[in-house]
Amino acid sequence: MSDVLILGAGLVGSALATALGSHGVTATVIDPADPATILAADYDGRATAIASASHRMLDAIGVGARLAGKGCPIASIRVSDGLEPGALDFVPDAGDGALGVMYENRHLRAALHGTAAETPGVDVRMNTRAVHVERHDAGVTATLDDGSTVTAQLLIAAEGRNSPTREAAGIRMAKWRYQHVAMIATFGHEYPNDNCAYEIFYPAGPFAILPLGDDEHGHRSALVWTVHENDAPGMLKLSDRAWLHEAEKAMGGFLGKLGPLSKRTSYPLGFHHAATITSNRLALVGDAAHGIHPIAGQGLNLGFRDVATLVEVLVEGKRLGLDLGDAQILARYERWRGLDTFLVALATDGLTRLFGIPGKSASAVRRFGISAVNAIPPLKNRFMAEARGESGDLPKLLQGMSV
Repeated sequence: MSDVLILGAGLVGSALATALGSHGVTATVIDPADPATILAADYDGRATAIASASHRMLDAIGVGARLAGKGCPIASIRVSDGLEPGALDFVPDAGDGALGVMYENRHLRAALHGTAAETPGVDVRMNTRAVHVERHDAGVTATLDDGSTVTAQLLIAAEGRNSPTREAAGIRMAKWRYQHVAMIATFGHEYPNDNCAYEIFYPAGPFAILPLGDDEHGHRSALVWTVHENDAPGMLKLSDRAWLHEAEKAMGGFLGKLGPLSKRTSYPLGFHHAATITSNRLALVGDAAHGIHPIAGQGLNLGFRDVATLVEVLVEGKRLGLDLGDAQILARYERWRGLDTFLVALATDGLTRLFGIPGKSASAVRRFGISAVNAIPPLKNRFMAEARGESGDLPKLLQGMSV
């Protein structure tokens, strides 16, 4: 019997299992994916910004060491309304360190899976599916597709935005589509990016250029290019050369000649938020609980905040001798995470709608807002704290401390 049963061994599920195991809470992790597939170099071409607070947690649970030398620090962030003058620059004070670190997802996945597999008290079972899960008064029992059973005190759903466990629990969702598609790629460029992350807002959606480390071809960045869903099929059919030409126009050519270009991928954008993130002997984490627009790069970081919070309440509960499925423990997790995730979701949805309003008048209002933030240091510092993931009541792991 394990203390907890985690369904889903993705980035959030693996981080959760590792963090729990390193604090003496045993975990069985079940995932139907084949490691040979998901750990292949070409499986996921995306890159993710890991906020400073999230990185402190990864360092604290032993994942940071596996990521050494594989990331690119984000030294600054520049936000603009199209290519109009008056950009908003977020530059930390000397000695404050980077705002975050950019990692290609393939490196994150390999580091998290490798650490979880080697953490005492963590039993990772890939190529395995839970065919029946029962939550009852005495605990949780799962029957696996190999005929074996697993028991635990608590079930944790880390299965992503289409979580079948959440659906089976009857948890209501607020959700909608944005009618936008995000096109993802990495590309080389002539001029250095100076480790700056650029967020250029167009009516069709944000155009984000995110710094990556140089390789044998020279300077590199990741691109998250949001377009209307009606335009996406045509854009994705363009040749690499034509696509890069359009990208160069959208960024104003400040990175010089572009190329080479990686394989391009795309996915539709939507919003979803669970009415509650707990139920009887059940907790939701990551995309199973909430999914937001990538406009602020906070999606995975929100999941890591779930991890740090849930670990803290479970570890403290175990020290007190409580059943980890106890309603009081789950209520504390719900209170701690509920408001934060709702406010971040509300803010990103509002930004998406604000910057999506076409017309010169709307653009003028946005530029005024950008100038106002630039001119008010306390407000600007608040935005930087949000970008670092350092706002609100931080769990100990996000402060770099053990629980």
